[in-house]
Amino acid sequence: MSKLGRNKKVQAAVTGMLLVPASAMAQQPPAQAPDPTPPPPTENKPGDPSSAPATMQPVTVTGSRPSEDFFTNKGSINRMGAANLMDVPQSVIVVNKALMQSQGVTTLDQAVRNVPGVTIGAAEGGNIGNNININGFTSRGDLYLDGMRDRGQYYRDVFALEQVEVLMGPSSMLFGRGSTGGVINQVMKKAFNKQATELSVQGTTNGLVRTTADINVPFQETNAARVSVMFQTGKAQTIDMTNVLDFGVAPTVTFGLGQPTTLTLAAVLQHKKDQIFYGVPPLNGFPLNTPRNTAYGFNNDYTEQDTIALQSTLGHKFNESLSLRNQTAFTWVNTQARQTSGQAVGTLTPAGAFVLAAPGPGGTPYSAAPLNSLYVRQQSRDRNINDTTIENQTELTGFMNTGFVNHSMLAGIDLSYETYSNATSTRTAPCNSFPMGAGFVGCTPAGVTVAAGQPLNVQSVYGNFQSSQAFGAGFYFNDTMTVLPELKVVGGFRYDIFNAQVGNSLNRFNQIGNTTTALFTQTDTFTSVRGGVIYEPTPQQSYYVSYSTSFNPSLEMLTATTGNQNLPPESNEGYEVGAKYDLLGGNLGLTGALFQITKYNARTANIDGTFSAQGTVRVQGARVGVAGRITPEWQVFGGYAYLNGRIIQGIAAGTQGMVPLNTPKDSANLWTTYTIKETWEIGGGVFYVGQRYANNTNVVTVPEYTRFDLTAAYKQPTYDLRLNVYNVFNTMFYDSLIASDGGRAVPGSGTTGMLTLNYRL
Repeated sequence: MSKLGRNKKVQAAVTGMLLVPASAMAQQPPAQAPDPTPPPPTENKPGDPSSAPATMQPVTVTGSRPSEDFFTNKGSINRMGAANLMDVPQSVIVVNKALMQSQGVTTLDQAVRNVPGVTIGAAEGGNIGNNININGFTSRGDLYLDGMRDRGQYYRDVFALEQVEVLMGPSSMLFGRGSTGGVINQVMKKAFNKQATELSVQGTTNGLVRTTADINVPFQETNAARVSVMFQTGKAQTIDMTNVLDFGVAPTVTFGLGQPTTLTLAAVLQHKKDQIFYGVPPLNGFPLNTPRNTAYGFNNDYTEQDTIALQSTLGHKFNESLSLRNQTAFTWVNTQARQTSGQAVGTLTPAGAFVLAAPGPGGTPYSAAPLNSLYVRQQSRDRNINDTTIENQTELTGFMNTGFVNHSMLAGIDLSYETYSNATSTRTAPCNSFPMGAGFVGCTPAGVTVAAGQPLNVQSVYGNFQSSQAFGAGFYFNDTMTVLPELKVVGGFRYDIFNAQVGNSLNRFNQIGNTTTALFTQTDTFTSVRGGVIYEPTPQQSYYVSYSTSFNPSLEMLTATTGNQNLPPESNEGYEVGAKYDLLGGNLGLTGALFQITKYNARTANIDGTFSAQGTVRVQGARVGVAGRITPEWQVFGGYAYLNGRIIQGIAAGTQGMVPLNTPKDSANLWTTYTIKETWEIGGGVFYVGQRYANNTNVVTVPEYTRFDLTAAYKQPTYDLRLNVYNVFNTMFYDSLIASDGGRAVPGSGTTGMLTLNYRL
């Protein structure tokens, strides 16, 4: 099919998604207007039969709720301007606990794969942890925990989460710096006023064993405490050397449940010691074609992470129209990594020396040699990273009327202090006694896992030590105005000040000709805006158009890329038009949107190693989504995203006109379950990701894939037993990408079964 034909089909599908529900609702009879005349008072006299107390007539309810709903139409972030997502003029996709449990989700990456248009980046030397793209733009600094910035480099588990919210589009007015493609907000489990305990144990065919506990205890009528615990050990995937040893605890306590003043204290404490697979390097324009389970590291490689996240939230409701909330968060993450990756492909000379594959089209390595004669050069990727963030937000929420206009207003102050340090080191060893250069620590056959230990007497040599700190202040105001019962207008602005200082031990004397930043300070200011119009002819349908902006300072991640001094912030703007529907009595939600996101002043790599602010990147797209119940027994959650991404003005040599890396044109998913007699549940899903590129020059192509999963469960009031089977047909696919080393790709896991027992007290 031609590109034009496919684009027309996409446009027709989105148009149908927007119009058909509206047409269906338009055919429903209008609701009767209430009689403005109050009923006459009833006079009851003693001894009169009519004086007996009124008795409610019995009501028969049909249908059942055999499991929790996949559909959530409530958000948790005050700054969005409305708890009801129908009143938010942007796409918001919620992956809730019910969906995560149905799929056996254990990590944040697995959760957000339910959102079309979201793709995953792999680990690399500088960034270790979740690297997620939204709408073709990195969201490395756009992760939040209960609305507070969660910037640390670590792999996030979901044991302490109630749901994950993905807000699409630029949102600096709501969150400050970042959010080009959107933000991901993790919502923690909170204490509530009912005794509850849930215990879970899982085992997989790979040998992973995992157990969790979730205990909630109310006390003194208006207080409650809750704690979530996780422990897991074993092999995480079908890929070799992916062993994990993780544990965590997340306590939370709330004082004043249901009272005007509430205080919530929460924490997430987590330790992880994992082996991370860094993927395969490219060859002949594609990821190196090796058996899925092949790994190139040493068997004693590890990534060890400790995380401490503390939060306090104090809220006071003065009256029905005015409330104040103060939230403070402290996060510290330490990552120590001694990892080895497959950096490049080549062959061995008769004497045993490693020789890189010859450059082919576009400069990518090319070789016609069979796999059993290829070798991979191993590179050390060693880091000791410390991330610290302290943030405080104060927000005042008020409701008032000015004439015929009703206002829902939010004013806030956001203050932050952040530090970052990264001590790098390298290990160097020869390949068969032939030196390969600093940082390269060996060579290994390309088609098999050797699983050897690191060579003896290999010393670590310390490299650059980078240390930085940043101060931020944001002042914001948002107003949702109800002009008519059917018409709302949203407007907001935010002013940010961001000051960062970055220092490097290398070139500490500012030597001439060395572009490494020794010590650099930069202050950026930016005003972000957000505006939208929402038309709701009935409570079950919402149509909106919105405009929003965001910015990315050059020192946003507290790192100084070589030669990026004095660059202005990248500026982003987004347009979106969409519709949202609540159907079948609020049991089923449909969404659809058309959007455009443009990044201006994108940092552009120059030939001399410096950068300039000359690039432009644009993504135009469409998305549709469905979530909820078609019948009381049948649930669905799914969506489709179309992304037409282009680098309008080159961000490096050979990138102009290309597609941004890890941006598939088409992606879709559908998960569905059906419950039989409230006891048995069967279901499954399909995940599709279209062709992508592993670098911005588009010379390394990653093929499309379709993956099928299945689930079945036996449910009882106090326990349930669930079986999940992932990648049923053992499809070979690439799960995550990163631009390092010309474009690396990480294969996804093969067919895996997981059995879960949940027990409730």
